[in-house]
Amino acid sequence: MTSIYDADGKNIPVTVIEAGPCVVTQVRTKEVDGYEAIQLAYGEKTEKHTTKALFGHFSKAGVTPKKTLMEFSRFEAGHKKKFGDIVDVTEFVEGEFVDVSAYAKGKGFQGVVKRYNFRGVNDATHGQHNRLRAPGSIGASSDPSRVFKGMRMAGQTGGHKVKALNLKIMQVFADKNIIVVKGSVPGPNGTIVKIERWS
Repeated sequence: MTSIYDADGKNIPVTVIEAGPCVVTQVRTKEVDGYEAIQLAYGEKTEKHTTKALFGHFSKAGVTPKKTLMEFSRFEAGHKKKFGDIVDVTEFVEGEFVDVSAYAKGKGFQGVVKRYNFRGVNDATHGQHNRLRAPGSIGASSDPSRVFKGMRMAGQTGGHKVKALNLKIMQVFADKNIIVVKGSVPGPNGTIVKIERWS
């Protein structure tokens, strides 16, 4: 993340995203697939590290092997995208809103204080020994004699799919294939994100 200044001199936190260029590798239609969508590919990959099935898929589209494939079902009605077309940041306009989804940072196995913002005991005296970051009671004993589903306890944190909604596009740099969106997006630096515009 970084920050920019708007016309009023206000400092705005933003995220810089390299968006493309992407290649159209498949066009789904209602007649053949039952729904309308386009598949975009991004990033270069050698033929050596590509399976034969995927290599045939890319060859049909007339493009070199790519690292990532994603499908987009939301786009303007009457689009004329076809195999091999390039989709880049010129599709976006400053001031419009997009959704950005990716896998969040994985944080491993964490306790309840880090995972769910539990307060802990907050009192090292009065008989407390090693309970400062403990979860406390998780339920009654004889009735119901079990732990309810969804109980907030320690466990794997992060690494799940997250979508940030309604992020405003602040700047578009077509020569560098870069867009600048307001706010933060999920995932660590360098992760692959999916940007969906509102149709």
